[in-house]
Amino acid sequence: MTDPTGDQTRDVSIPRRASLELLRAEAADELAVVIHERLLGGEDPWDFMEDLPSVDELVVLTLRAENIAANGGVRPNSSRHYRVLRQIALEYPALTPTVWHLLGDAKAYRRWDAVPQADVS
Repeated sequence: MTDPTGDQTRDVSIPRRASLELLRAEAADELAVVIHERLLGGEDPWDFMEDLPSVDELVVLTLRAENIAANGGVRPNSSRHYRVLRQIALEYPALTPTVWHLLGDAKAYRRWDAVPQADVS
């Protein structure tokens, strides 16, 4: 799209994605706050640091959450979960190893793991 002067302008109907550097910086800030709060709460870092996601894992999970919110909050089934994470890897190639790591974790051992759970109802 061009404006009257012939310059390119951004289509405001398409949401703008942040750069990976910005997403990583925001995730690092979020993790720092979580760590700080848990330390202020008296928790031992040896007890909780292993359970926290890495910066890249948090970026992928945030992008996944944005996708879920854009889909009306409907949690994805296994095949949609795979497609969403694969799309994240395509949009942000530097996150590909993290995406494949998250996709390969068949056993969720951390509370925040993104692996879809079977409905037991």
